Amino acid sequence: MPAKTSTTKARRAPRKRQSTAPQEATDRVNPPEPGPVTSPSHPAAELLTYQLDLWRRGVRYLDTLRERANNMLEHERAGMPPLLDFDYETILDARRLERPANYALLRVTRVGDDCLEDCLDASKPPVVIVDPRAGHGPGIGGFKRDSEVGMALHEGHPVYFVIFFPEPLPGQTLDDVLHVLRRFVETVAARHPGQPPVLYGNCQAGWAIALLSADCEGLVGPAVLNGSPLSYWAGESGVNPMRLAGGLLGGAWMTHLLADLGDGRFDGAHLAANFESLKPANTLWQKDYQLFADIDGQRERFLDFERWWTGFYALSKEEITAIVENLFVGNQLERGELQVCPGCTVDLRRIRNPLVIFASSGDNITPPHQALNWIPAVYPSTEALKAADQHIVYLLNTHVGHLGIFVSSRVARLEHRAILENVGELNDLAPGLYEMRIDNPTGDPDCHKPQFQVRFEERRVEDLEYPDQAPAFDRVRALSEHNVALYETFIGPWVRLAVNPWLAETLRQLHPARTSRLMFSERFAPWMTGVKWLADVTEPAREPLDDDNPFRQWEALVSESIASALSLAGTTRDSLYEIGFRSLYGWGLPSEDKRQS
Repeated sequence: MPAKTSTTKARRAPRKRQSTAPQEATDRVNPPEPGPVTSPSHPAAELLTYQLDLWRRGVRYLDTLRERANNMLEHERAGMPPLLDFDYETILDARRLERPANYALLRVTRVGDDCLEDCLDASKPPVVIVDPRAGHGPGIGGFKRDSEVGMALHEGHPVYFVIFFPEPLPGQTLDDVLHVLRRFVETVAARHPGQPPVLYGNCQAGWAIALLSADCEGLVGPAVLNGSPLSYWAGESGVNPMRLAGGLLGGAWMTHLLADLGDGRFDGAHLAANFESLKPANTLWQKDYQLFADIDGQRERFLDFERWWTGFYALSKEEITAIVENLFVGNQLERGELQVCPGCTVDLRRIRNPLVIFASSGDNITPPHQALNWIPAVYPSTEALKAADQHIVYLLNTHVGHLGIFVSSRVARLEHRAILENVGELNDLAPGLYEMRIDNPTGDPDCHKPQFQVRFEERRVEDLEYPDQAPAFDRVRALSEHNVALYETFIGPWVRLAVNPWLAETLRQLHPARTSRLMFSERFAPWMTGVKWLADVTEPAREPLDDDNPFRQWEALVSESIASALSLAGTTRDSLYEIGFRSLYGWGLPSEDKRQS
């Protein structure tokens, strides 16, 4: 490593006068160019500069919100297709199967002129990426080049992508969806004989893949579960308030009501609003201020993400109620009580294909507790895990949030690339529990030059010690079953009688998640046409406003104060939720204060 060069000049001995004469003569003949004359800026000039910049950013910010609303309308008119940044062809449309569901299997065919022909290796197993169906549309796993799809292509894998359509089929059930996913796996396996596909599941899609692995038929190829909850009651006090919502709302009856108000469909905007409410500081201020503060640098990134975030997809009542009652409130997957079809109970002990579990400590939706706590619940000891001939590898990120697990370019270039590079080594590991560690993490996406090393360090099941709060959530489950029975007996029939398709569509369009965005479109607010005209004549700043400007510094301080106040309000709210939950249901066993070793 080269030595650092000091910028401090060494002292020199004083020179004699005559030694400087030649230089003085040269300076008289060729005098040095004068340096820039700097004078302190006048406060009035700084204020005027700041006000002009504030006005320019304000106009372009409003125009960005206008364009977001128009993009939302355009996406809906186009039928909300998947937002993939890759060319693809449809292999199988599940809506035309004998047992249909609103899913389709795609194959990625081309990535512009980049890397597909250069890196595709027919000897590598195919990768099937399944996006979450949790309120938004498909595409989060591949809506930019540095993504799960992009990394799989860079590693040479044939890539398939599972999408779904905005509307469920009438009466579509969770069992129908799982049947279709298994059909997709069989189709890909038939196209690549002798190479079981690698299944890549994000969030909700991860636990769907776990259901396939644990049902009566099982799976063969490795499964990667990214931010996927399998232990729905697990969590940390004061950190993961979302798991308490079922108890505070009285169970799953509210889900039945919202689905009935949608005429048998559950609007995905409800789920999106639920996610946004978790971090009021980010939702109400930070996300928009980040755009406003750097409007020229953040505009396109903001619009690209919002195209996906504002595409709200529906689920059938049968699907969403089965998910909430059996998984989120009932926790039947971890307990081995979930029946996906008559005579077949999902048992996580039945899983035989290797699993890779990717979770993050910064994820407040699916924390490591919910991603990993099922392991000690199913396998009481390391010896029991090894006796079951099971291979489980987990990888932990320390800070990235829930969406960052799927959309962050940095995570794609590092963790996802490392997983895909080493997925072939999973079967070579002895049965047991391992933690995946990454050394020298530069994450260079060049498919020909690995820039990091991966180690699998053996761990013990006994080290996964999380708080046990099952008694409280058992009471929530019992109350939920009682309230659902009351609703379906006395209230549900009247709601279904009153709701018609026109009323359901009106309620859908009036959802705040839609109106808060569409209100900036000139189709609903004609005065936004003037904003568009101002934005057209307002050029992007040639140079950003100097950070030394005192008014810009004051703006940043005000923003930090607002964000801190909203964060405090969110923390206070979560604390009140926890106090209320404890008052209603108790908390659990004395082991509540345990943490992961």
